[in-house]
Amino acid sequence: MITFRELVTSFRQLGLNSKFPIIAHTSLSAFERIQGGADTMVGAILAVSSGVLMPTFTYKTMLTPAEGPPNNGITYGSDGDHNQMAEFFHPEMPADALMGGVPEALRQHPQAKRSLHPIYSFAGINVDEAIQAQTLDDPFAPIRVLTDSQGMVLLLGVDQSANTSIHYAEQRAGRKQFIRWALTPNGVVECPAWPGCSGGFESIAPALEPYTRKTLLGNATIQLIPLNMLIRTVERLITANPLALLCEYDDCERCQAIRTANI
Repeated sequence: MITFRELVTSFRQLGLNSKFPIIAHTSLSAFERIQGGADTMVGAILAVSSGVLMPTFTYKTMLTPAEGPPNNGITYGSDGDHNQMAEFFHPEMPADALMGGVPEALRQHPQAKRSLHPIYSFAGINVDEAIQAQTLDDPFAPIRVLTDSQGMVLLLGVDQSANTSIHYAEQRAGRKQFIRWALTPNGVVECPAWPGCSGGFESIAPALEPYTRKTLLGNATIQLIPLNMLIRTVERLITANPLALLCEYDDCERCQAIRTANI
């Protein structure tokens, strides 16, 4: 069983300290059993950082309209059953199960604050500026603020396909963005700056190797990457090859839309 002390020791071995805010992505199932579960993971991260941010996305609010802009990486009118089950966003809505248990534990922490994007919210502690920076038109503003603050990405038992900050870097590199729609108490709202898919993101790992610190804890790999180096690497790769980091799945509408936009 992995303890709080072992987590803190591993984080400090990577070089985490109170100088750096972090954005963390986690998979508890990648570790052996952690004593205290998700709450212990949150506490250990807070013990060695100046602040922490995590995605608390809520896909259950999403709607697919019958029609919309062309080449938008979506099949309009295809998701009627999901539309009927869509829920109104509210600030206390739990993070989607796909986020894992740790972001939800962070969201429920008494010191946590959460942004109000109806799909792409973030929760955090001691990262108020990042939380407040997010708008409907700029969903990845929290990552920009952390980057400007010399922040770090902490990957706990997950690979680069879980690294939301790559989406922010794609946006900075000028990659095509999309539009999605969410159900809110004020009606259906348009959510611009929706990113492409992350299915090809692990291909960036070799380019990030010089900047990545790694350690093993149990069966899980923990990685720490400076945000500024991550952003620069993504921008360099996409500038050299506009199709870099796209997935190879034939049925991925977003990656196909990006390919179409670059013909």
